[in-house]
Amino acid sequence: MEYDFKRPELEDRDLINCYFSKAPGRSCERTFVNVFLWSRHYKVKFAVIEDALVFRDEGDGYAFAYPAGEPEAVKRALEALMEYCGEKECPFKLYNVTPEHFEQLEQWFPGRFQIEYVRDVADYVYETEKLATLAGKKLHGKRNHINKFMKLYPDWSYESIDDGNVEECFQMALKWRNQNGCDDDVEKNAEMCVTLNSLRLYKELGLRGGILRVNGEIAAFSLGEPLCSDTFVVHIEKAFADIEGAYPMINQQFVQHECMEYTYVNREDDAGSEGLRKAKLSYRPAFMVDKGIVTER
Repeated sequence: MEYDFKRPELEDRDLINCYFSKAPGRSCERTFVNVFLWSRHYKVKFAVIEDALVFRDEGDGYAFAYPAGEPEAVKRALEALMEYCGEKECPFKLYNVTPEHFEQLEQWFPGRFQIEYVRDVADYVYETEKLATLAGKKLHGKRNHINKFMKLYPDWSYESIDDGNVEECFQMALKWRNQNGCDDDVEKNAEMCVTLNSLRLYKELGLRGGILRVNGEIAAFSLGEPLCSDTFVVHIEKAFADIEGAYPMINQQFVQHECMEYTYVNREDDAGSEGLRKAKLSYRPAFMVDKGIVTER
């Protein structure tokens, strides 16, 4: 058998969102924005198989994301993928599998599969209220950064991204790219391409954005979207390093203005970066969304 896998395009948004809504979760990959923007870099394509949504990572042979859809359809899709891999004489492999997904897999196929969780791709999820207030002894240092920022830049301001300021934000991102050596780093360059496309298509993608200004100029910005009924996901955050406290300030302000109707904020993974891991842990996540690789025993 053959399946017609294709790269996600803007016209596929409603279809993909429909399937994700049938199997909601807090993993940052379960949004159209994520798969649309990153499929340009990671060569991910999708197909609807047995009325379930299936993504295939073409850079990793025949590796599939855990299907999205109604449970019966997901089970049928998994069986079809196993048969497909058998015909291709290649190992069956699933990626970005959460503990909830693996539990479902175990119920259907007890003892047949094993999972190896990958720490570098685990998402950090925080309580929205704590990110907004930074209350408590453990976040005392973050409050100090905010207070210092306010003293250094008393004329700071926050505004939501709209048609009137998105081009200015785009130009700030280009300046950030030049300052951070993105052209010499494949991963950094890919992330910047995603950032620029997010700004260019923010309305079409349904993104919410926020801008932090210092002396009238954009010092930082953030972009995200609702992930599920109780969780908002922050996809992008950029700030100039020479503006002391700009990162903690845009973090707090974006949450206060764009995320308060949600219980949790997912700030995605750390990609294995030691510095990023330290920074994300310092905000005291409520929990992690673990994700792993599933193979047959």
